Amino acid sequence: MTTQDSKRRRAWLFAAVLAAVVGLVVPLSVTGSAAAHESNGAGAKPTIVLVHGDWADGSSWSGVIPRLQRQGYTVVAPPNQLRGPSVDDPYLASYLQTISGPIILVGHSYGGFVITNAATGNANVKALVYIDAFIPDANQTLADLSSPESCLDPATAFNVVPFSGGVDLYLRIPPNPPYTGFNQCFANGVPPNQAAVLSAVQRPAAAAQLGEPSGPPAWADIPSWSLIGTEDHAVPPSLQEQMSTNAGAHISYVKAGHLGLITRPNAVVRVIDQAIRATSG
Repeated sequence: MTTQDSKRRRAWLFAAVLAAVVGLVVPLSVTGSAAAHESNGAGAKPTIVLVHGDWADGSSWSGVIPRLQRQGYTVVAPPNQLRGPSVDDPYLASYLQTISGPIILVGHSYGGFVITNAATGNANVKALVYIDAFIPDANQTLADLSSPESCLDPATAFNVVPFSGGVDLYLRIPPNPPYTGFNQCFANGVPPNQAAVLSAVQRPAAAAQLGEPSGPPAWADIPSWSLIGTEDHAVPPSLQEQMSTNAGAHISYVKAGHLGLITRPNAVVRVIDQAIRATSG
């Protein structure tokens, strides 16, 4: 067999394997979705899905995850792409369709905007839990939900990075008045050494997030809970209260900044436990 023949054979084998994998994945995704709707009966232990917000990743939940796992729950923290609702909402909705049985869906900050849309129409999502989060109503945008009390001053808080597909926004690390800096604005209450790491590894938020409207809110049909940090400088407590009340959420408070999921994981777990108890059985 010549070298050229060998290359053709390897290419053919690769194509055959790829076709077989695709053939398996498609029916599995369909049957998985069907199974999810068939196995949501009383008594099933929910899967807890944690959705992070802007300038973060799934490691934001590192204090929350082991506490829930010790209670015997399956916990997943899929990546939020941070590209804007038109991308992030359907991606999470598709991810949720791969989970069998009941789901408790938890969102932090911009993650709250995403779960509000991704859960709509999914009968397996039994509760929405918002942690220092945006809770939009239909047709609202992030820009609509901005507050003059927020430390995230749009003129001074961002390092703006254009790219071929749009514009990314990073949080500036040092103060740039009136923006008070990453540690005091976004990560107040987090130990300085830990905040320094968070600022260094932050993932950018697409500027497209700001103007894309929310769809029909899942909280209209799914019970919701909201944990509000009383020292949150990024999403002011008054704004969180307004959104939470509009959504009919059960409201709790914790003395924490915007990253209460890092500094006060026990409080986060307590609210998730409340949602589980109220919606199980």
